[in-house]
Amino acid sequence: MLRRTFAGVLAGAALALPLVAVSATPAAAAPEILATTLTYDDSQAGEFKTQVAAGVNVWNTSVTNVRIVKATPGQRVNIRVVATDGWPQANLGPVRPTGTATVWMGREAVNQGYNVVRIAAHEIGHTLGLPDIKPGPCSSLMSGSTGGVSCQNTNPNSSEAARVQRNYAGTAAVSTNAVLTDAA
Repeated sequence: MLRRTFAGVLAGAALALPLVAVSATPAAAAPEILATTLTYDDSQAGEFKTQVAAGVNVWNTSVTNVRIVKATPGQRVNIRVVATDGWPQANLGPVRPTGTATVWMGREAVNQGYNVVRIAAHEIGHTLGLPDIKPGPCSSLMSGSTGGVSCQNTNPNSSEAARVQRNYAGTAAVSTNAVLTDAA
């Protein structure tokens, strides 16, 4: 008799449990996806600081898996931007939060008439892991100088943005740290 009573209590509890569990369990929140944050230093960028900031903004508005922010004093720098008299070039990434890369903003291309924001965004694209696409159309940011002096496109196309998204989705290879010179 005790067994039946105990079994009856368990059966009654089992029937009540799903109601309690359903009403007491809140909906699980979707996990937040965090972007990789990289810092840049433009203290040696000379007259190109405004265009470098615009190039950084191009990437920050085009992709979500990586964010580039200006380094504060004493903060680790991932991307150093330097003004030079030569042709623009950059280390090929993707640079990681523990790594470093350099962008050389070359005055030679600027003096030839190339769009300075396009140069900055293109070179930053290299640090994010994008190689040159040459020859290429103006619609491809990574076509660089082959887009022509008249090219004013400063934005990556969907394929370029998608590649950076993949590079910072946790599956990219380690940076090669090669230097790409963007001479025509």
